[in-house]
Amino acid sequence: MEIKLNKDNYEKEIKDKGIVIVDFYATWCGPCMMLAPILEELSSKYKVCKINVDEEQELARENAIMSIPTVYIYKDGKLLNKFIGYKTKEDIESIINN
Repeated sequence: MEIKLNKDNYEKEIKDKGIVIVDFYATWCGPCMMLAPILEELSSKYKVCKINVDEEQELARENAIMSIPTVYIYKDGKLLNKFIGYKTKEDIESIINN
């Protein structure tokens, strides 16, 4: 299950124990749409949150999002890693596990 984030729930949701994947995306972005099913698949193992940068421009600014998709990976509330652009499921799991 994916969780839609906004200014009101962002801080609370990323502070959870374990891995939290945050996807900054837009509905018009081709690579974002290619990444979406991969993140949906990963949501069975990890908490996956999505932020539509068009709807949540302030959050995108606060996180210095310049390109999409941008994915932040948190572990126990701390930023573990981030990447920009499309990645395979294996690539993402490798980023999480290293």
